[in-house]
Amino acid sequence: MVSEETMMFRFGTDENKAAKIIREVCQAMEEKGYNPINQLVGYLLSGDPAYVTSHKDARNKIRQLERDELLEELVRSYLETKK
Repeated sequence: MVSEETMMFRFGTDENKAAKIIREVCQAMEEKGYNPINQLVGYLLSGDPAYVTSHKDARNKIRQLERDELLEELVRSYLETKK
């Protein structure tokens, strides 16, 4: 049975945690000379943590969140900048 209703996801206070982790991970990747956009896309598509540097514990930080939580934060942030 397929539901016709739209599902709503809410992660509450994890939004701030996700934003903080994304910033810290991107900074660590930049410090190591990686393109954070390309690396994050690789991680989000594959789930392979090898796309994220271990510098400054970035790999462990990003694994604290589910990929859907990271995607939600990225979309929320993008849409807020488009207002």
